[in-house]
Amino acid sequence: MNSDPIYLVTGAAGHLGYTIVMQLVNDGHKVRALVLPQDALGSRLPQEVQIVRGDVLDKRSLDIFFTVPPGVDTYLIHSAGIVTTSLKYRQIVYDVNVQGTKNILEAAMKHEVKKMVYVSSVHAIPELPKGQVISEVAYFDKSLVYGMYSKTKAEATQAVLEAAAKGLNVTVVHPSGICGPHSHACNYATQLVIDCWKGLLPMGVEGGYDFVDVRDVASGTISSCHRGEKGECYILANRYITVKEIFSTFQEITGKKLPRLMAPMWLAKASLPLCSLYYKIKKRLPMFSSYSLYTLNTNAYFSSDKARLKLGYVTRPFPETLADTIEWLKKEKSIL
Repeated sequence: MNSDPIYLVTGAAGHLGYTIVMQLVNDGHKVRALVLPQDALGSRLPQEVQIVRGDVLDKRSLDIFFTVPPGVDTYLIHSAGIVTTSLKYRQIVYDVNVQGTKNILEAAMKHEVKKMVYVSSVHAIPELPKGQVISEVAYFDKSLVYGMYSKTKAEATQAVLEAAAKGLNVTVVHPSGICGPHSHACNYATQLVIDCWKGLLPMGVEGGYDFVDVRDVASGTISSCHRGEKGECYILANRYITVKEIFSTFQEITGKKLPRLMAPMWLAKASLPLCSLYYKIKKRLPMFSSYSLYTLNTNAYFSSDKARLKLGYVTRPFPETLADTIEWLKKEKSIL
């Protein structure tokens, strides 16, 4: 009789990875987490989690991470990656997102994991003209997407599908714009909430994106371990939400007044040099960059019908996500 399976999670100290680990632990599963040696956020993981200090670029540490007792099934969730809004080429982003994923694929085949789920991104999928709904594709080409992050995720996703064709039991999930509580490193969506709370936004900008709760993405990813089909991709999105709706929802929840001025895209782009200088002086994460403005102006209408049908994927209302994020930030004393 086999022992209980072990879930191997890379990027476990990140926003999504942490949330995946918490859900697995709460469901009573054994979890082993890969955490960078220098990452202090690993200390926030539950005591039940076996932490392996390692790196997707260090094959020796991956051997330790993947090695389990004979007869024990392993489910691998590869969520490690570097998200960047910079358009400049950065070798570390390519190394982690592409070569790191290839190292993980190699280790998964070597150690014969029962199932692997790769966390890609909707940014890996080519954009369609506005008005058309974007759904899953079966081939990924980095030349068809914009920005370094998108290109590295497209290249890595294609490598994953090629591994599936060679026999690896692997499924791909494509989250949209992840938001929600437990972003200990304060991603862009979380920083936006903090800036709204502190009244640091002089104006908003026209446009929007598909924002999805990190807890819903975590559930969909875990479901993919058992219900996702080999070599198949599933979009884990929610719905299109404008910046104006984010502001109005925030105001309804908190009672705080936010700027009514929504700058047109041309004005926002013209203000970029000044905004960049402002955030640099203040040593704060810039809310607006060339890439973020580009993203807010793209076609962000994604279909999650396939995931809802095949994975049992469900999403919660955006006001609930925003309210829970605010409460979590209060507990963390990030806002007072």
